Formats: sequence, C-alpha cells, structure tokens
Amino acid sequence: MRISTPFRVGAVTLALSALLPAGVAFGQARPAGIELSLLGRYSAGAVGVGAAEITAYDPKTRRVFVVNAEQGTVDVLDIGDPRDPRKIITLATPGANSVAVHGGLVAVAQQAEDKTAPGSVAFFDARSGKKKGQVTVGALPDMLAFSPDGRYVVVANEGEAASYCAGAVNDPEGSVAVIDVRRGTVRTATFRAWNGKEDELRAKGVRISGPGASASRDLEPEYVTVEGGTAWVTLQENNALAVVDLKRAAVVGIVPLGLKDHARAGIDASDRDGKIDIRPRPVKGVYMPDSIADFRARGRTYLVTANEGDSRDWDCHSDEVRVKDVQLAPERFPDAATLKKDSELGRLTVLADSPKDANGAYTDLYAFGARSVSIRTTSGELVWDSGDELERLVAQELPEQFNSDNEENDSFDSRSDNKGPEPEGVTVGSVRGRTYAFAGLERVGGVVAYDVSDPRAPRLAGYVNTRDFAGSVEDGTAGDVGPEGVLFIDAHDSPTRTPLLVVGNEVSGTTAVYEVRS
Repeated sequence: MRISTPFRVGAVTLALSALLPAGVAFGQARPAGIELSLLGRYSAGAVGVGAAEITAYDPKTRRVFVVNAEQGTVDVLDIGDPRDPRKIITLATPGANSVAVHGGLVAVAQQAEDKTAPGSVAFFDARSGKKKGQVTVGALPDMLAFSPDGRYVVVANEGEAASYCAGAVNDPEGSVAVIDVRRGTVRTATFRAWNGKEDELRAKGVRISGPGASASRDLEPEYVTVEGGTAWVTLQENNALAVVDLKRAAVVGIVPLGLKDHARAGIDASDRDGKIDIRPRPVKGVYMPDSIADFRARGRTYLVTANEGDSRDWDCHSDEVRVKDVQLAPERFPDAATLKKDSELGRLTVLADSPKDANGAYTDLYAFGARSVSIRTTSGELVWDSGDELERLVAQELPEQFNSDNEENDSFDSRSDNKGPEPEGVTVGSVRGRTYAFAGLERVGGVVAYDVSDPRAPRLAGYVNTRDFAGSVEDGTAGDVGPEGVLFIDAHDSPTRTPLLVVGNEVSGTTAVYEVRS
C-alpha cells in the first residue's frame, strides 16, 4: 500500500494561565514549526486484537520489528521504502509483549501462558531471524529496553495479579530483570526490601492498594528507560518510579509522583453532557504514567512520561468507583448534590481508595491519570506538565470527535468520564538540533509533538491524526486507531535521511510510518 498524502499538523495557539505550583512551568502551546506526514502503512489484517503494538528498528537492515500479540509473533517489516512497508518474515514469540533492538540483536519479552508464572526473553538475529537464545525472567515481562551501550537488557516484570479472591489470591511479585547480554546471565532486582514498610511508602505517596498485598507483590513495573548505569521504571498503578542500579541489579529508590490539581488544570469530566466542557474541578489526578523516556538538556538528564492512568479491576476486587456512587464529606464538598449529577462529576471514574473521613465519606477525589505529558528530573521532581492542553488541543482540532473512544467511531465525548484522550506511548528524538517528545493518544488517536529543548518551558509543536472517523473501526476501514508504541528514527539511521516516526496501532492492527520535518 502506498500512501503519500501529507497530513496537516495543527498550528494551535491557546490562551492558558499558569496552572501549576510555583517553580513548575506550564506548556505555552506555541507552534515550534514541526511537520509530520504519513508516508506509509502496513496492516496486519486484524482489528481489536493487538496485532500491532510495540515497535523497534534496526538501522543496518532497515527493518521494523512489530509485536503482533494476536498471532504471538513479531512481524518484521522492511521499510527500505517507508512508503511501502512490507512484511518479510515473522519471529515465533508466543506471549510477546515488547521488543527492542541493538546492534543487530533483537530481544523479545514473552509472558508465560499462565501470566503469573515466570516469563522469558528470547533473542534473535535481526537479519536472519534465527533464534539465538532465551532466558527466564519474572512474571509478566511487560516491557524491555537495551542500555545505550547494548550491554544490558532491562525488563519490567509487572507481576500482575490473576485473582484477589479470598482463599485464591494469585499475585506474583513485581521485579526488574537485568540481563547481561554478553554473559547471558540474569539478575533480578526485587522489591522485597520494602516488605513491612508499606505504611512508610503510603505516607510518602506511593500507592499500595492490593488487598493484603505486600510491597513486593503490589509494586508493578510497567515501562523502562535507561541511561548509563541507571534504569527508571514506571510503577503505573502505584503512581511511582523505581530507580534501578544496573551494576548491582538493585532497586535503590522508589519515588512517588504526587498529584495533579484539576481545580487549577481543568478537565472534561462528563460523558453525559453532550458538549465539550473543560473547566476546573475539585478533583486530583493521579499521574500513573505508562511510558517513560529520557533525554539530555543543558547537561542534565530529564524524564518525560505519558500520564495514562490505570486501574485494577479483577474478580473480587476493583479500585474503580463513580463519584455519584460515593458519599462526599459535606465540609469538603458543600455542593455535593450538584457535583454528583451526571452532567457534572457524577460519571467520573475515581479511585475507590481516595481519602475518606472517619465516617467513610470521601474528602478528596482522585481520578485515574493526569491527561497530560510531564517532564521530571531524575529524582522525580516535576518541572513541567502539559496541564489541560491535550484536551484543549483535541477540542480545537477535532471538535466533533473530542474524547472519542478507540473501539468505535461516532463516540464523541465518551471518554470524558475516564482518562480523556489517554496519553500512553512516548518517545523523544532530535530534529535539526532541537529535542522533541512525541506522545500517542490512545483513545481519540494521533500523535502530539512537544519541543522540549527547554525542559522547563516546552512548546506544543503539532498534532497529527490519521484515523478515518468516516470509516468503521470494526471493519478495519478507520485508518490508524489506538496508538500503542511510538518509535523515533534519527535522520542518520533513516532510509530517507529524514527523521521518521513509527507508530504501532493496537486497535487497527496497523503500523504507520511518518516523516518528521521542522
């Protein structure tokens, strides 16, 4: 399939006030002159089953490796001509969740058939596709990454529970595996040192919420970024970061990420009001980032996160509740009756373990995710957050599809009650000497770009969405839907000698290749 139509990147100017605490910068939404154009698309031919998720790239072979969870494979695409991506081989990778490439070596994280059992990482030659080895890691390896020098593969073993039912709790430990590539050895960084210290973690702001769970079972690694000898790992459901020393294969810190005040940075909180209504609300957002990436600026390392939010909704346990179904403390919410209307906060999904008073009435409302992109120091200090900019951007660029779902078109406003546009994947790259962060919006679709060259004052650089809202998601005629993995290819590694962005879309089963120009 050949696609060469350029897609306009929104040039958006928004009047937004300072919405964050003193010392924290807010996105200023001034276009920084970046353009993304769709070059080509490969379709796996399956919709709604995760047929295109995480992607990785090998510059020597000009191949993109795409996790196809539906088939239990990694599809290998030749993008020598990015206008016409072609599948050339597949790698047998049952239970594949993530893929990474370095120096011609492909690493694939594979969960076991029973996700609570130990998983594995398989290694393949990027050119021949021949399997070179396999090692055992922890339960549910959800994401992996090579260290920049290729010596280590760092694996986030999520250890997600299968059941919280009384007498049948099945909740393995979360952990981080550190694989020495040259030696073929695996060391595991665990969280057992924090067992018995759960109350201390909670007091610092780390969320420990599984019924009766110890810290090592409750902490769930999600996504990894690596620089030098350190890995930073998102603990999504716990609203925290783990800091891992690779040389020691040890967790050396757990950093809470705090809360976002939506009384200052507004949200659209209702899917039943039939309109776009972004305004301040008496709600706090729990960042709960999924993806994380690192970049250097002014001699320092910074972390950028996509603040998706995630809940635990299992047999016998759910941490989701709607505002209209809870009691609100009158001294904190004197207008409770109004707030609990469906057109106000009544439909908003919040954490069931939000703070309560002695009578069980909620004194604060914590919503899943922050509907934003953030930048932090390596110690977890928040230096910038995009505030309500993502929702305002979509409201301006796609008003008829605002906060749409990714399961069907004609779903205007249907995600306003639950995480909004839902930023999930994030990556960084350099274009003509400036550093950009690219984040995929899982629900409404598309990729937003920020110029983060100044980490304390990023600027909105553009937005591209190649979803066809006139088509059918179910029939596979809706273009690119449900961006999951976002991958940047530097100009010097690109077959076109211009930077590329590769996006795996899990709902549409498509892998889209965009050209990036400034």
